[in-house]
Amino acid sequence: MVRTILIVLLFVAIAGTGYWGYTEHQEKNAILLQAENNYQRAFHDLNFHVDSLHDKIGETLAMNSRNQLSPALAQVWRLTSEAHNDVGQLPLALLPFNKTEEFLTKMGEFSYRTAVRDLGKKPLSAQEHSKLKELYANATEIQNELRKTQALAQKHNLRWMDVEMALATNKTPEDNTIIDGFKTVDKTAQGYSETDFGPEVSNMMKMKNRNFNQLKGKEITKEDARKIAIKFFDLKKNVKITVEESGKKANYDAYSLTLYNPETKGTTYMDLTKKGGYPIWELYDRNVGKPKISLNQAMFQAEDFLKKHMDSKMVVVSSNQYDNIAVFTYARSQENVRIYPEIVTVKVALDNGDIMGYEGKEFLLSHVDRRIPVFKLSEKEARTNLNPKFQVKEVSKALIRNDINEEVFCYEFLGVSGNETYQIFINAENGNEEEVKKLKEAEPSYNEI
Repeated sequence: MVRTILIVLLFVAIAGTGYWGYTEHQEKNAILLQAENNYQRAFHDLNFHVDSLHDKIGETLAMNSRNQLSPALAQVWRLTSEAHNDVGQLPLALLPFNKTEEFLTKMGEFSYRTAVRDLGKKPLSAQEHSKLKELYANATEIQNELRKTQALAQKHNLRWMDVEMALATNKTPEDNTIIDGFKTVDKTAQGYSETDFGPEVSNMMKMKNRNFNQLKGKEITKEDARKIAIKFFDLKKNVKITVEESGKKANYDAYSLTLYNPETKGTTYMDLTKKGGYPIWELYDRNVGKPKISLNQAMFQAEDFLKKHMDSKMVVVSSNQYDNIAVFTYARSQENVRIYPEIVTVKVALDNGDIMGYEGKEFLLSHVDRRIPVFKLSEKEARTNLNPKFQVKEVSKALIRNDINEEVFCYEFLGVSGNETYQIFINAENGNEEEVKKLKEAEPSYNEI
């Protein structure tokens, strides 16, 4: 009897295990099938969008009316964005595909900047028309390579999950036709990514490739970095400091420091540039108690901090409060002109005025000696370009980067329209409205709702 019961229990256990294994296998297959379907869809969408991109560029070459050209170029921009999105959904993270993506980025920037400008005042130049012809030829070759890859994948019934596995296991390129195909596409795009797309796109790419090479000073050592940190924070000897070099994938050469104070049990993190030893950012990690000082008192703390650590004159351009921390943004001031590319951010604890954080990367990347010109337009003339319903409260002179990353001198008008507060920047040379920014209101405390 006992033996029979044991046999039955064993049978039930084996059956249960088998059923569990079967359902697990089915679920795994369902997940793999869904991933494969998503990859297949993204791949076919990529081919479709590149085909459409090729055709749309061809259409712009046949157009003569600016009324048609601007919308057509806007479509080119949209299609490059769609193609970017398709590439992002494919398992190509481990496969070098940066040249193709760079080419799509430049093509998108070129088409967008050309589409949004007034082609009546500044029509397509002969050089830009020639550039469109070149883009059409480039798109043709990339289209053909993608089509070959698509045809081979369909002929051999290749799966994208195999591509992901091949990339993850570092197999040789010969192991997968799709990988070969995409490497050929990227090689084809390599030459085109170096194409001169004009100053507007060049400005955009320069912004992405900025570094700290323009900084003054010699390259510092780890020991130098340690000494700078001790002086910067006015530390005692018992503070433990570790210094590490930035990784190879970092966009700039720097030292990362961790400082632990056994007395306060607080930890501070900091990055210093290797060249010159300038603070890039710092963060003090501790719990902040309930506010005991005002936003105005916190601003004095931030300004004392900047006066102690910066040679440049800085003026506050925004202030906000997030929970128990005040956040202030400062721009460098030169001859009463706010240099907005050169900004720093300071965070202050509202319980005791501690400096909780500092961000100076943009200042370091943009700081150069500048010449302030005589503004061509007067403030009164600049005001005529504002919306009549806009009520001006404050006026300043400023240097900003416009939407194509050109630095332009402007009048900055701070005011209200309806119940909202705005910053409006009017070009001091031609009166163009360069930028309109809606200022954020204080964040509500959702814990009290």
